[in-house]
Amino acid sequence: MAEEGANPGDVLTNLDNNGADNQPAAGIITQYVKDLSVENPNAPDVYQWTEQPKVDVQFNIGAVPKGDEVSEVELKINITASTEKGPAYIIELSYCGLVGIRNIPDDQAHAFMFAETPRILFPFARRVIADAVRDAGFPPLMVEPIDFNGLYIQQLQAKRAQEGNVTTPAPGAGA
Repeated sequence: MAEEGANPGDVLTNLDNNGADNQPAAGIITQYVKDLSVENPNAPDVYQWTEQPKVDVQFNIGAVPKGDEVSEVELKINITASTEKGPAYIIELSYCGLVGIRNIPDDQAHAFMFAETPRILFPFARRVIADAVRDAGFPPLMVEPIDFNGLYIQQLQAKRAQEGNVTTPAPGAGA
Protein backbone atom coordinates (compact mmCIF):
# COMPACT_ATOMS: atom_id res chain seq x y z
CA MET A 1 0.00 0.00 0.00
CA ALA A 2 1.36 3.42 -0.94
CA GLU A 3 2.00 5.92 1.80
CA GLU A 4 -0.42 8.80 2.08
CA GLY A 5 0.77 11.78 0.06
CA ALA A 6 3.28 9.68 -1.92
CA ASN A 7 3.68 10.31 -5.62
CA PRO A 8 2.29 7.37 -7.70
CA GLY A 9 5.52 7.42 -9.73
CA ASP A 10 7.44 6.58 -6.56
CA VAL A 11 5.80 3.14 -6.48
CA LEU A 12 7.17 2.35 -9.95
CA THR A 13 10.58 3.69 -8.97
CA ASN A 14 10.59 1.44 -5.90
CA LEU A 15 9.68 -1.57 -8.05
CA ASP A 16 12.53 -0.81 -10.44
CA ASN A 17 15.00 -0.37 -7.58
CA ASN A 18 14.12 -3.55 -5.69
CA GLY A 19 15.80 -5.72 -8.32
CA ALA A 20 12.67 -7.57 -9.50
CA ASP A 21 13.32 -6.50 -13.09
CA ASN A 22 16.89 -7.76 -12.91
CA GLN A 23 16.09 -11.33 -11.86
CA PRO A 24 16.76 -14.02 -14.47
CA ALA A 25 13.61 -15.57 -15.87
CA ALA A 26 12.79 -18.05 -18.62
CA GLY A 27 9.59 -19.86 -19.43
CA ILE A 28 7.04 -20.99 -21.97
CA ILE A 29 4.41 -18.31 -22.56
CA THR A 30 2.17 -20.45 -24.79
CA GLN A 31 2.37 -23.40 -27.16
CA TYR A 32 0.46 -24.25 -30.31
CA VAL A 33 0.23 -26.24 -33.52
CA LYS A 34 1.50 -23.92 -36.24
CA ASP A 35 1.12 -26.37 -39.13
CA LEU A 36 -0.08 -29.94 -39.42
CA SER A 37 -0.25 -32.01 -42.58
CA VAL A 38 -1.64 -35.52 -42.66
CA GLU A 39 -1.39 -37.45 -45.92
CA ASN A 40 -2.87 -40.86 -46.57
CA PRO A 41 -1.97 -41.13 -50.29
CA ASN A 42 -2.85 -44.80 -50.82
CA ALA A 43 -6.19 -44.95 -49.04
CA PRO A 44 -8.25 -47.07 -49.13
CA ASP A 45 -5.90 -49.71 -50.60
CA VAL A 46 -3.38 -49.23 -47.78
CA TYR A 47 -5.81 -50.77 -45.29
CA GLN A 48 -5.52 -54.09 -47.13
CA TRP A 49 -1.71 -54.19 -47.00
CA THR A 50 -0.31 -56.82 -44.66
CA GLU A 51 3.31 -55.65 -44.60
CA GLN A 52 4.36 -53.70 -41.51
CA PRO A 53 5.41 -50.18 -42.61
CA LYS A 54 8.89 -48.84 -41.95
CA VAL A 55 8.58 -45.60 -39.98
CA ASP A 56 11.11 -42.80 -40.53
CA VAL A 57 11.09 -39.94 -38.00
CA GLN A 58 12.99 -36.71 -38.66
CA PHE A 59 12.96 -33.61 -36.51
CA ASN A 60 14.43 -30.14 -36.51
CA ILE A 61 14.49 -27.29 -34.01
CA GLY A 62 14.49 -23.62 -34.90
CA ALA A 63 14.05 -20.33 -33.07
CA VAL A 64 12.98 -16.92 -34.34
CA PRO A 65 13.00 -13.75 -32.21
CA LYS A 66 9.53 -12.19 -31.90
CA GLY A 67 10.51 -9.31 -29.63
CA ASP A 68 13.21 -8.19 -27.22
CA GLU A 69 12.52 -10.95 -24.70
CA VAL A 70 10.30 -13.34 -26.67
CA SER A 71 11.22 -15.99 -29.26
CA GLU A 72 9.23 -18.61 -31.10
CA VAL A 73 10.80 -22.06 -30.80
CA GLU A 74 9.63 -24.45 -33.50
CA LEU A 75 9.82 -28.23 -33.23
CA LYS A 76 9.34 -29.72 -36.70
CA ILE A 77 8.63 -33.43 -36.87
CA ASN A 78 8.27 -35.27 -40.18
CA ILE A 79 7.14 -38.88 -40.19
CA THR A 80 6.89 -41.18 -43.18
CA ALA A 81 5.52 -44.71 -42.82
CA SER A 82 6.07 -46.73 -45.98
CA THR A 83 6.19 -50.25 -47.35
CA GLU A 84 7.42 -51.65 -50.67
CA LYS A 85 4.01 -50.73 -52.11
CA GLY A 86 4.46 -47.06 -51.22
CA PRO A 87 3.78 -44.61 -48.42
CA ALA A 88 1.13 -45.60 -45.90
CA TYR A 89 1.00 -42.15 -44.31
CA ILE A 90 3.01 -38.94 -44.04
CA ILE A 91 2.72 -36.59 -41.06
CA GLU A 92 4.37 -33.17 -40.98
CA LEU A 93 4.01 -31.21 -37.76
CA SER A 94 5.27 -27.79 -36.80
CA TYR A 95 4.69 -27.42 -33.06
CA CYS A 96 5.75 -24.12 -31.51
CA GLY A 97 6.15 -22.41 -28.20
CA LEU A 98 6.58 -18.75 -27.40
CA VAL A 99 9.47 -18.47 -24.97
CA GLY A 100 10.18 -15.52 -22.72
CA ILE A 101 13.78 -15.02 -21.59
CA ARG A 102 15.04 -12.13 -19.48
CA ASN A 103 18.41 -11.42 -17.86
CA ILE A 104 19.98 -14.76 -18.77
CA PRO A 105 23.44 -15.03 -20.40
CA ASP A 106 23.32 -15.81 -24.12
CA ASP A 107 24.82 -19.30 -23.82
CA GLN A 108 22.24 -20.30 -21.20
CA ALA A 109 19.41 -18.72 -23.18
CA HIS A 110 20.53 -20.66 -26.26
CA ALA A 111 20.55 -23.91 -24.28
CA PHE A 112 17.09 -23.17 -22.91
CA MET A 113 15.68 -22.54 -26.39
CA PHE A 114 17.34 -25.45 -28.18
CA ALA A 115 17.41 -28.14 -25.46
CA GLU A 116 14.96 -27.39 -22.64
CA THR A 117 12.11 -25.88 -24.67
CA PRO A 118 11.93 -28.81 -27.14
CA ARG A 119 11.97 -31.18 -24.15
CA ILE A 120 8.96 -29.35 -22.71
CA LEU A 121 7.10 -29.16 -26.05
CA PHE A 122 7.77 -32.75 -27.16
CA PRO A 123 5.10 -34.61 -25.13
CA PHE A 124 2.41 -32.32 -26.56
CA ALA A 125 3.73 -32.70 -30.12
CA ARG A 126 3.91 -36.47 -29.57
CA ARG A 127 0.22 -36.50 -28.64
CA VAL A 128 -0.72 -34.49 -31.75
CA ILE A 129 1.16 -37.02 -33.91
CA ALA A 130 -0.46 -40.03 -32.20
CA ASP A 131 -3.92 -38.52 -32.72
CA ALA A 132 -3.19 -37.60 -36.35
CA VAL A 133 -1.99 -41.12 -37.19
CA ARG A 134 -5.02 -42.61 -35.42
CA ASP A 135 -7.37 -40.23 -37.24
CA ALA A 136 -5.80 -41.34 -40.54
CA GLY A 137 -7.00 -44.87 -39.76
CA PHE A 138 -3.85 -46.42 -38.35
CA PRO A 139 -2.83 -47.49 -34.84
CA PRO A 140 -1.56 -44.43 -32.91
CA LEU A 141 2.17 -43.86 -33.32
CA MET A 142 3.95 -43.23 -30.04
CA VAL A 143 7.20 -41.52 -31.04
CA GLU A 144 10.04 -42.57 -28.77
CA PRO A 145 11.23 -39.89 -26.32
CA ILE A 146 14.16 -37.81 -27.57
CA ASP A 147 17.09 -36.72 -25.40
CA PHE A 148 17.17 -33.10 -26.54
CA ASN A 149 19.76 -32.14 -23.93
CA GLY A 150 22.11 -34.91 -25.04
CA LEU A 151 21.67 -33.96 -28.69
CA TYR A 152 22.27 -30.30 -27.87
CA ILE A 153 25.53 -31.15 -26.10
CA GLN A 154 26.63 -33.39 -29.01
CA GLN A 155 25.96 -30.64 -31.56
CA LEU A 156 27.72 -28.06 -29.40
CA GLN A 157 30.79 -30.30 -29.06
CA ALA A 158 30.80 -31.04 -32.80
CA LYS A 159 30.56 -27.33 -33.60
CA ARG A 160 33.41 -26.50 -31.22
CA ALA A 161 35.55 -29.30 -32.69
CA GLN A 162 34.85 -28.06 -36.20
CA GLU A 163 35.65 -24.47 -35.23
CA GLY A 164 38.82 -25.72 -33.54
CA ASN A 165 39.91 -27.44 -36.74
CA VAL A 166 39.15 -24.39 -38.83
CA THR A 167 40.92 -21.89 -36.58
CA THR A 168 43.94 -24.02 -35.69
CA PRO A 169 46.98 -22.74 -37.63
CA ALA A 170 48.92 -25.26 -39.68
CA PRO A 171 52.22 -26.48 -38.19
CA GLY A 172 54.98 -24.06 -38.98
CA ALA A 173 52.55 -21.24 -39.76
CA GLY A 174 53.31 -17.88 -38.23
CA ALA A 175 51.23 -16.76 -35.30
